[in-house]
Amino acid sequence: MLARKIDINWHPELSIYASEPFLKAVSDEYGWLGGFSDSGTLRCILPYTIIRKAAVFRLVRFRVETIPVNGNLDISEEKSFLNSATGYFRSIGADMIIPATTNTIFHTYPDGAVAAPYGTYIIDLTQTEETLWSGLHSSHRRKVRLALKQGIEIRNSLDDLRIAYELVRDTFKRSNMGFMDYEEFNRYVYSLKDNVKVLIACYKDAVQGCVVIPFSLYSAYYVYGGSISKPQTGATNLLHWEAIRLFHEMGVKSYDFVGVRIKPESGTKQEGLMHYKQRFGGKLVQGYMWKQAFSPVKFALYNLAVSRQRGGDIVDQERHKLGTI
Repeated sequence: MLARKIDINWHPELSIYASEPFLKAVSDEYGWLGGFSDSGTLRCILPYTIIRKAAVFRLVRFRVETIPVNGNLDISEEKSFLNSATGYFRSIGADMIIPATTNTIFHTYPDGAVAAPYGTYIIDLTQTEETLWSGLHSSHRRKVRLALKQGIEIRNSLDDLRIAYELVRDTFKRSNMGFMDYEEFNRYVYSLKDNVKVLIACYKDAVQGCVVIPFSLYSAYYVYGGSISKPQTGATNLLHWEAIRLFHEMGVKSYDFVGVRIKPESGTKQEGLMHYKQRFGGKLVQGYMWKQAFSPVKFALYNLAVSRQRGGDIVDQERHKLGTI
């Protein structure tokens, strides 16, 4: 498989994270790589962005995984493509590939990469609403019914963007995590134009929580969520159920809960988050997150910086589980 740069030709059957308006909103340098077979047939697409840091680092970051075209890719084809893709990025002077965004689950990784297992729960929205409802765990169904009985309402409007931002920011803060400023968040959302939904749960006019979900016909992504510290019971469950119903009615093919750790430690917050997402009835899709160095010195500096800031990136934190999938 040979990787080479191709023109961006996005359509709604592809991930919204492959679209040019989105890629342009998150980076000044971006594009698509195409993967070509020996016969010259385009077999896959890999959108990418390049981030410049401190006028010294050129970091490649993927916003969506390899997208097959003209039939599915097998593991050996994707690995061959990724090997060629890393050669391309090395040739244009990139310093490294850093871990992708958490909606991005690769089926394999290139030679020489540092990899870790990662996964996500994805609901097939092509099923009937009755089947989707029955797929919810009984505890989730009970909480959705309770929320409806209590009169919790779901609003669907970009007019609530500032409210959503503050909920997400404060939720991150409670976990000692930073979040982008409002101007960056606003730019992110409006780059998606008509391909994003912001849903807010309210109880007696008091905001309880929110979800921010980019989408195309390809998939809807639960990319950001937030809540007050003690939301009304069932509010967040109802938010997701109404989002699932909405995207099902719109003809979107899947609902992606965007990232879970594989075999999280018992009793941890990560285990609780995994069970919460699992109980909406999605299928666990397992794969890999990875990173790769082209400049060993700069790669070492990057690793040192993220280790000091947050105890390492997702690959550092999960790489010890590599043999588990």
